[in-house]
Amino acid sequence: MIRSMTAYARGQVELEPGVITWELRSLNARYLEVHMKLPEEWRPLEVKARELIAGVLRRGKVECNFRFQRNSSEAPNLVLNEALVRKLAELSDQVAQMNMGATAPSSIDVLRWPGMVIEEEQDWSSLNDEILTVLKSTLDELVRMRESEGRRLGETILERCTQVGELSRKAREFAPAIRSGLKQRLLKRLAELSMKVDDERMEQEIAMQLQRLDVDEELDRLDSHIEEVRKTLQRSDSIGRKLDFLMQELNREANTLGAKAASLDITEISVELKVLIEQMREQVQNIE
Repeated sequence: MIRSMTAYARGQVELEPGVITWELRSLNARYLEVHMKLPEEWRPLEVKARELIAGVLRRGKVECNFRFQRNSSEAPNLVLNEALVRKLAELSDQVAQMNMGATAPSSIDVLRWPGMVIEEEQDWSSLNDEILTVLKSTLDELVRMRESEGRRLGETILERCTQVGELSRKAREFAPAIRSGLKQRLLKRLAELSMKVDDERMEQEIAMQLQRLDVDEELDRLDSHIEEVRKTLQRSDSIGRKLDFLMQELNREANTLGAKAASLDITEISVELKVLIEQMREQVQNIE
């Protein structure tokens, strides 16, 4: 199954303590890069979360954002900083002894003092399994999206493969006329020079020119690479890197074809091939 590296998935579940939310975004990357955003209290889960992702995805930059929104009906556990209260009361007594007319702070004023009320850390470890379960389901959705986009990419690439094959056949059809035309041009030039040339030597020269401009080998390799692209698209493992290599090989043959072109027709075919190969290469960049 072809997978794209570009996708987005969001998973959410509401529990009694609060709402668990995972957001996953994946983009193109040469290797698997996981960027995890977790609140500090959930950091112990990072290793398992990364292992879960690495067990499913092979390539791509994956941005993982986890949020936990505590239920508003569940009040936090607040604790009074008693040491600070005693110190504040001691200072208040000192001010009163100085007869400066200052009034003692009220209990509300005391509670407003920075650091006076402390929120005790809660143990959320009981939610760990549920959090990883939500991550797995969100990851499954991300994979489905990557596979859906991958099918579209595969169809586009196969369509371009068909077009490349048609251009290759078209170039082969031009080849006999190109060879014949080249031979006639050489004979015409020799006739214009009014020179007597040994027939055997002339045939050798014509053969050398034809061999130098012959594109059959390039077309054979082009067809072979296209067939390999088709086979690779049927594989179930990670195929992006191999396809990228095949695109380089296809481009190499198209360039050589253009360099050896002995007619305007072959030159135009070479240009069209480069356009199609570049279109395929852009699609391949998204494949895992």
